[in-house]
Amino acid sequence: MDLRAQVEQALETIRPYLIADGGNVAIEEITPDNVVKVKLLGNCGSCKMSFMTMKAGIEQAIIKEVPEIKGVEAIDLAEQA
Repeated sequence: MDLRAQVEQALETIRPYLIADGGNVAIEEITPDNVVKVKLLGNCGSCKMSFMTMKAGIEQAIIKEVPEIKGVEAIDLAEQA
């Protein structure tokens, strides 16, 4: 299974919680140095707690399942701050 598929599988473990709150997450890219760049969708993109959701939820779920990943960044968080 390739890295993107592994990350996608890890996201499936937390996606139901995001969807329950009217949001979701999509992988934009995985950099050569194994940083996953994601886009927060729906309510997740505009929620004031989205940074915490990113670090405590999404990043932890991915790194737990795919230890090769060095970090996770939301490409749209900085634009909304």
